[in-house]
Amino acid sequence: MIQVAVMGHGVVGSGVTDILLKHTESIAKKVKEEINIKRVLDLREFPDSPIADRFTKDFNDIISDDEISIVVEVMGGLKPAYDFVKQCLEKGKSVVTSNKELVAAKGAELLEIAQKQNVNFLFEASVGGAIPIIRPLHQCLAANDIEKINGILNGTTNFILNKMINDNMSFEDALALAQEKGYAERNPAADIEGHDACRKICILASLVYGTHVYPESVHTEGITKVTLKDVEYAKAWGGAVKLIASARKNGDKQEIITAPMFVNNDCQLSNVDGVYNELLVRGDSSGTIGFYGRGAGKLPTASAVVADVMDCVLHKDERRNIMWKDGNGDNVLPYETYVHAMYVLCETNDSTASFAKANEIFGACEKITMEKAPSNELAFITPELSYADFTAKCAEFAKNADVKSSIRIAKI
Repeated sequence: MIQVAVMGHGVVGSGVTDILLKHTESIAKKVKEEINIKRVLDLREFPDSPIADRFTKDFNDIISDDEISIVVEVMGGLKPAYDFVKQCLEKGKSVVTSNKELVAAKGAELLEIAQKQNVNFLFEASVGGAIPIIRPLHQCLAANDIEKINGILNGTTNFILNKMINDNMSFEDALALAQEKGYAERNPAADIEGHDACRKICILASLVYGTHVYPESVHTEGITKVTLKDVEYAKAWGGAVKLIASARKNGDKQEIITAPMFVNNDCQLSNVDGVYNELLVRGDSSGTIGFYGRGAGKLPTASAVVADVMDCVLHKDERRNIMWKDGNGDNVLPYETYVHAMYVLCETNDSTASFAKANEIFGACEKITMEKAPSNELAFITPELSYADFTAKCAEFAKNADVKSSIRIAKI
């Protein structure tokens, strides 16, 4: 019998215990051993739980129990998760986590400890919830050089943007609805400011390119500045506004960014609805492969966690060879060098003269025509140029018109 501890009994943690209890027999048949929940760590009381007698508020009950060989960390955040996970690995216990903040910040270090102790540190659920992506990238696509990854990796922001697109809701009203439905936290900053999606693309980039990518090295923009006007002009252009997390090879380094982007309707990412996530991975041999599904939620995320627990049982005498080296940020190119076409929205007293000036400054631009647009509005798409070049040219153009918005055009 394999003894397991679960640290955290919130949404995901309770889902993990529910699955392990409900599917005890079927899981045992698949891994050839029964998995028993010996301890659950949480500061709260759960007297109605069928395993109420196994709860503890003391981490020492887990770390000092040599029978516990696998620990599930679903507390979230860095404190005390990092200290607890590190101690478990150092003690020779395999760890499974859904904590994307932990993996994005400390992944290289924790993987190195796991390697030295010949145990596993698995984190399939940290990116995309129930969507299998870590294992396919590590195993199924291992023969490929991954050229680029583009995806919608945050269901909350996708829900908000879809409400703006489909129901003409303001950002504020769509956010309030997301909170009401439980898709957004009371403090939604990690989602709407782009940090959650950034952490996930950092994990994926670290995995496929072999060097740790810290979130601090990645330019990140959220969706708080996206307006209904931007959404409407995206429609008129033939696309949709999406929060895109992107990583691509550029020589021996990478371009990695998380930001709102116009996505053309020809790309399937433009049609991802609600709280769903989708990731497009392009390998040099495989071509583009898509991964689609619910990116969060109690049981979808918990199912990925339990699958990793099962993997630990199946590989209890050997470790999964998931590994990347530490990095110092030099592996990520400055975002000012990334090349994109740009959408620009401005107000002007003379749209004809301002568009002529835009063509003079940026090069040949594409004007976006929208039915019933105010006469003092001008929207256009610039040619592709580096962000540094765009910023300089936009400052020059702003002498002739009042620039209201600028958003990248996705290169999927």
